[in-house]
Amino acid sequence: MISHRIVLHFPIDLVSDPIISRLVKKYDLECNILKADITPRQVGILVLGLKGENNNYKEAIEYLKSLKISVQPLSQDITRNKDRCIECGACVTICPTDALTRDTRTGEIRFDRDSCIGCELCIPACPMRAMEVHF
Repeated sequence: MISHRIVLHFPIDLVSDPIISRLVKKYDLECNILKADITPRQVGILVLGLKGENNNYKEAIEYLKSLKISVQPLSQDITRNKDRCIECGACVTICPTDALTRDTRTGEIRFDRDSCIGCELCIPACPMRAMEVHF
């Protein structure tokens, strides 16, 4: 069993298609919608957690790509600009998944991309705008 967080960019003509239900029914994947920005007649963005058997996951990704849906790992879209960060910890207090933590020994802020769900709560919390999301 594998689990991945991905970002899907839908072309305009697929926004109203039942893509997620096909992933569940045809590929037996568990889908968790973490964030969605899908509007009829516009490009859609979906942050999705997928869980299932490795073969089913690979086949599902190929299916999505065959539909011209851009698929990329969530970790490519979330970044922490270390040059801007002043280690204030505002992001740590707001992060619901503990993807942002403070090292108790050094006081440095650490970012665990694998724990991040792309909720973007850290963006307005950071006074220096060190957290960046590029969907």
